[in-house]
Amino acid sequence: MFQPVNSRASFPEMEERILEMWRQKDIFRRSVEARKGGKTFLMYEGPPTANGSPGIHHGLARVFKDVIPRYKTMKGYHAPRKAGWDTHGLPVELEIEKKLGFSGKAQIEEYGIEEFNALCRQSVFGYIKDWETMTERLGYWTDMEHPYVTMDPGYMESVWWAIKQMWDKGLVYQGYRVTPHCPRCGTSLSSHEVALGYKEDTADPSVHIKFRVTDNSNLPGNLPAGKVFLLAWTTTPWTLPGNTALAVAADAEYAVVEHEGEFLILASARLADAGFEAGQVSATVTGSRLVDTRYEPLYNPHRFGVERLRFGEGAELQEQPADDALTYCVIATDFVSMDDGTGIVHVAPAYGELDFDAGKHHGLSFVHHVDLAGKITGDYPFAGKFVKTADPLILEDLHERGLLFKSGTVRHTYPFCWRCEAPLLYYAKQTWYIRTTSVKDGLIEGNDQINWYPEHVKRGRFGNWLENNVDWAFSRERYWGTPLPVWQCPDCGRFECVGSVEELKKAGAQDLPEPLDLHRPFVDRVTIACSDCKGQMQRVPEVIDCWFDSGAMPLAQLHYPFDNKELFEAGWGQADYICEAIDQTRGWFYSLHAISTLLFGRPCFRNVIAPEFILGARGEEMHKSKKGTTVNPADIFGKYGADILRWYYLTSAPLGNVRHFSEDALKEMTRQFLLTLWNVYSFFVTYANIDNFTPVTDPSSLEYSELDRWLLSELNQLIVDVDSGLENYDPTGAGRKIETFVDGLSNWYVRRSRRRFWKSENDADKTAAYATLYHCLVTLAQLLAPFMPFLADELYQNLVGSVAGDSSGAEGSADSVHLTDFPVADESRIDPALSDDTRLAMRVSSLGRAARSRAGLKVRQPLARVVVAGVTAEAQAGLERLAPQVLEELNVKKIEFAGAESLVGPTLAVSEEAGLTVAMDTDVTPELAAEGLAREIVHRLQNMRRSADFDIADHITTYFEGDDYVKKVFADWGDYIRQETLSRELVEGVS
Repeated sequence: MFQPVNSRASFPEMEERILEMWRQKDIFRRSVEARKGGKTFLMYEGPPTANGSPGIHHGLARVFKDVIPRYKTMKGYHAPRKAGWDTHGLPVELEIEKKLGFSGKAQIEEYGIEEFNALCRQSVFGYIKDWETMTERLGYWTDMEHPYVTMDPGYMESVWWAIKQMWDKGLVYQGYRVTPHCPRCGTSLSSHEVALGYKEDTADPSVHIKFRVTDNSNLPGNLPAGKVFLLAWTTTPWTLPGNTALAVAADAEYAVVEHEGEFLILASARLADAGFEAGQVSATVTGSRLVDTRYEPLYNPHRFGVERLRFGEGAELQEQPADDALTYCVIATDFVSMDDGTGIVHVAPAYGELDFDAGKHHGLSFVHHVDLAGKITGDYPFAGKFVKTADPLILEDLHERGLLFKSGTVRHTYPFCWRCEAPLLYYAKQTWYIRTTSVKDGLIEGNDQINWYPEHVKRGRFGNWLENNVDWAFSRERYWGTPLPVWQCPDCGRFECVGSVEELKKAGAQDLPEPLDLHRPFVDRVTIACSDCKGQMQRVPEVIDCWFDSGAMPLAQLHYPFDNKELFEAGWGQADYICEAIDQTRGWFYSLHAISTLLFGRPCFRNVIAPEFILGARGEEMHKSKKGTTVNPADIFGKYGADILRWYYLTSAPLGNVRHFSEDALKEMTRQFLLTLWNVYSFFVTYANIDNFTPVTDPSSLEYSELDRWLLSELNQLIVDVDSGLENYDPTGAGRKIETFVDGLSNWYVRRSRRRFWKSENDADKTAAYATLYHCLVTLAQLLAPFMPFLADELYQNLVGSVAGDSSGAEGSADSVHLTDFPVADESRIDPALSDDTRLAMRVSSLGRAARSRAGLKVRQPLARVVVAGVTAEAQAGLERLAPQVLEELNVKKIEFAGAESLVGPTLAVSEEAGLTVAMDTDVTPELAAEGLAREIVHRLQNMRRSADFDIADHITTYFEGDDYVKKVFADWGDYIRQETLSRELVEGVS
């Protein structure tokens, strides 16, 4: 006997019961251990930061991570899965700053780095129980008892080792160049971090500024002194005090325009945008002729207490004396565009990469008037203001001085800090870099070896990123992170990189903390002896980018090379599979790929799934910083369960499409798929218990009907399709195949087979039907196991349980479907012709029902015939083969075939689709009407049985009253009514 099934089961309660069984029987560990000795399948866990509660959107990647290793385990692979936690970096620091009410680094240093970092350490696991609970409840199997943690000393030591390897290869350097800088966090960001924070449709000033020419000798005509201006355009007025050159395109034509007694110079191609007409042009000149034209600075830096430097030989910056008569000059560059602005570009070498390079190339002056907090320095009228706040004040000042020609607003894409959302500023400053550009070819070649899902990411989002690779700015002027393992001698300036704690000791480390803690400020106190001058070397103050931490996890999780060297080199150094959302293309995916290429010259993952984001129902991004956008996973698990959420993630949209999460979507999927399957399962268990069915030991001895053979053909084809889909990292396509199969199982096989389970007088046919449906449900449980692990085990436990002699997988496989092998198709049972014929029979039935509906005839009313047109001779033969199924489905007496032109007549209701035409003969004879009434009586009685809570096998006595016509129907169709309703007798009158 099978355990009875409640058709109104609570899926959340069922899942909690299965979850407890997994715990009690240690199913996850056993599933991994049982496959030891098989080929290893390795997945890397992208480590989340557990300093905030997880939202429903965090489950997306975790479900995709889970489905593939579950499948591989059932395929016989040894698939260990190690959890990880990302514990360093700005996300953690900003959380603590918020709690302490801090607004910047000065407050942290006043508070104390040691005390601040202690709070960071405490906070990183503040929500770990929430994360562990969500992970377990979601059914994501990973080893959370032995995770890797990026702040552990062993992990950090491996990170140091990786940096030392790059240092020894000449790949680490300290450079003075423009880098994206967050003024709120007070640190540089890497290019891949910048990519995470772009915001579209950002409003900025759009202003045209006049620069007064001091020497007209390069200009055409006899222009009045002091009345000629070069007109430049900018969206960053705060950089104007740092202007030290104007750039033109050498080959472009520039116009001299007379305007209100002044002469303005701009590109001829940009006249209309500035509001000028061709008739206002008094002369033209090429850009090359404008080169070396001198003009007055908008702000002479020495007058405002700001130092002016100049690029010298070797791009070294040299001090410059004060000059009250200071002028700057026009230069020619190749970055001047005629698509916007005025064709004259304002150049501030301290605030832009192109500007900085132009400054080095042309030996320009260098004026840096903004501090690292983004505030204007010096004695300007707008000093002390944040740069964006200073913008309108600078424009007001220029307007009063007659130098603001035009002012407006432009909306464009602008980078913001990916964590604190402050606008990024591009500063020239010293930062530590990794020469990723030196291995660009290796990065691209390695990408060729990786399989991306969706495939377009390979050449698109990720490939384009690699093609435009820049050196990795990987140092951070922060506190809670892996300290950069570089020491510098204050006497001779020598740098030394340390790759391990042992190296530190051998270098004569002083004040090494006990117990070992490599964090700031403890490691800052450690000095080593300089091998050149014997001075005491101090560690440089920076920590490293937390993305380097997470990208080093393939080696650092094993404390390589200090431990597990053989394990790493035997396969753990390359994952078969990784998965995170698409935003990690330029985050974790890139850092993994870059570090592995730099260290080992190869990629460290072979296959990657990168699903698009999950958004709210209205399209809003889900993020804890955006109030009201996140959904508590516990609420969803409590209402609907985890399985349907997993199914939604896996099947609701292709990988390249965003998903819009809504509870309505979960309800609809529950109704259409989950309850459909559950009702089939409930149907089987109910009737199998009535008939005391036990699984058939020799299915080959059974006499299968056409319907059984069709279902077994579809089932074996499904095994092939799901196996292929999961093997090719397409769980979405595989899941949708299962949906289609379940629909056919319920709405064709079970509906067409109901009488075989209930009233069949042919025991052999009934046994074949039970065996077919039983085999189908057990196989479905195994196919569903990677997708819906709870439901799969619920079905499997009841259908298989502890059947003696079970050998469908690992030892003890009867304990759980997850200990069994993945099904193997019996391809000899796949009958494509039967599948095609049945598919056509379904189409004919669907069109026939539509024709009935148009004629207003219920399906319970028998009709004389259905006429089919538009099929080939081969298809007609197939329909004739399956005619009993079509006749019963449409409740007609016979099927006929004809040309479409003949399907016209007053008694024919026609339905047509894609060349197939079906007509129902709507002429209801008295005999057909009587049979229809008999069927209606049976329908009413069945409803009364259910309302009275009769068991499905209970026999009843039926009493009836009616006119002579009703009595005749009971008389003529009595046997039919008794059999269908389990009535012992039909009694006229009500006793």
